[in-house]
Parts: sequence; structure tokens; C-alpha cells
Amino acid sequence: MTSIDRTRVESFLRSRGAERLVHPGGSLYEHLRRVSMLLSDWGARPSIQMVGLCHACYGTDGFDHAMVEVADRRTLVELIGPTAEALVYLYGSCDRAAVYPLLSGDGPVAFRDRFTGRVHTPSQREVRAFVEITAANELDALAHNPALLAEHGADLFELLTRARDLLSDPAWRACAGLLGAQGDRAVEVEARSSAGPGS
Repeated sequence: MTSIDRTRVESFLRSRGAERLVHPGGSLYEHLRRVSMLLSDWGARPSIQMVGLCHACYGTDGFDHAMVEVADRRTLVELIGPTAEALVYLYGSCDRAAVYPLLSGDGPVAFRDRFTGRVHTPSQREVRAFVEITAANELDALAHNPALLAEHGADLFELLTRARDLLSDPAWRACAGLLGAQGDRAVEVEARSSAGPGS
């Protein structure tokens, strides 16, 4: 595969309004660039870094602002290639309520497409890429918004702990570093609740 022109991709994202969309830590454009850099820091191959840069092009289950319509997938295919685009689509189309509980690393994952309702089974390589990009995306968002970190940090840590076998070691270390304290606090709260009043 020929290398992807990152400057051209970044220019495309700006032309589609990524700099004007508000996101934790600044604009969506800034977030996309940071996600890609996180993946680079974790040793992800360049094509996965590019997926990180473009992961929100079709919107996501948590950020419903598409820069490219799903009916116009060819635009992104021509920009980043069919393999990277397929992962961007996988990420954007994920029905998180249906898929996240299945991310344990134990065998195939039934992926529900939120756009079509179709259920399919991605390859293990695709699932690993999906989980790595999920970690980079969520860690960046929570690192730039203390309120989100306090509200969602423990749940995200639980999800990524279950999916530990699907994450690279650098990604896991980043998860534990940012979210480990949130997970510890959740355990303490649960223990106090189980002990009953007056404990």
C-alpha cells in the first residue's frame, strides 16, 4: 500500500469543519490529532495512526457529528485507502451498548452496526485495532475533561480491564496510569455501599 499523505488528510478534516466542532480539550480537530499521536506513541503502525486521525469522520455512538456521510464512503476510501477506511467505518458504526460487553478477548466478537442494524464478526486483528483506537480516543477525551474523568473513568477502566488482552502493553500502561485511581475509588465506594450505613 502506498503511504497516506497526512497533510492532505488533515487539510480534508479542516475542510469538513473539524476545527469548528467543540470537543474536550479544544476542537475535534485537535482531539483527532492527539488520538493519532497517542497511537503513534504506543507503537501503532501508520495505517492505524491514520484511522485514529479519521476515527470520527462518520460520527460515533458517542459523538454524532459526521464529517462524511456513510453513503459517501468512497470519499474516505480515496483519501486513506480501503483498509484504513474499513476500520474507520467499523469504529464509527459500532453500537457500543451491544458491543462493549463482548470485548473480553475471549473469542469472536459479534459487532452490531448502528447504521444498518446488521451483526457481523470482524477479524481478531480488526477487533484489536478497534480496542486500541477506543482506548486512545477515550483516554484523550477524559484526560482533557476532569468532569468526564470523574463520571466515566471507573466504567472505562472496567471496560479496558476486561479487554486487556486486546490492548498493546503501552496502551494498557496509559489506561492504568490515567484510570487506575478511578477504578480504585469505584471499588471503595462499592465496598462502603455493601457494608451498609454507619460503617
